[in-house]
Amino acid sequence: MRDRGPLLHFSEDPSIARFVPHVPATNPAHAPAVWAIDAEHAPVYWFPRDCPRGSVWANDASQRQVLRERFHTTASRVQTTTLAWLARVRNARLFVYELPRAAFVEWPAAEGQWIARDVVEPLAVRPVGDLLDLHATAGIELRFVPDLTPFWEAVVSSGLPFSGVRLR
Repeated sequence: MRDRGPLLHFSEDPSIARFVPHVPATNPAHAPAVWAIDAEHAPVYWFPRDCPRGSVWANDASQRQVLRERFHTTASRVQTTTLAWLARVRNARLFVYELPRAAFVEWPAAEGQWIARDVVEPLAVRPVGDLLDLHATAGIELRFVPDLTPFWEAVVSSGLPFSGVRLR
């Protein structure tokens, strides 16, 4: 069953009163939009904003088997960043905004992503808390590695659903 609750936006800024459509620096050809994520896919954003990270997950039993074999895990999701980000992840103060689902449409380019073309006002904002605890409580395997390249190559070649953020 799909989550029908509010959509989410994560930020280190707890004082955003309005989300204004913008063109992302990483996709200058995209029309201005406000981005949000559904709760199921939100773990991709359980990091400081500029933190490079990769995430891979399984949506069904067949994918869980591939995830288990390729990534040597029993978790249903693996998220990875570099060792250089450990202290910043540990000390980050992240906030989650709840946004009205009715203002958004699904963005087909990425699983769990939604976009709005108009200004969106948040319904609520609250601190996320300790990011390491958040991953542990959710049963998400969080890896810190010296170099993301080998992990990312394995993700892309796995055939599993994935997300990469700030991978320059």
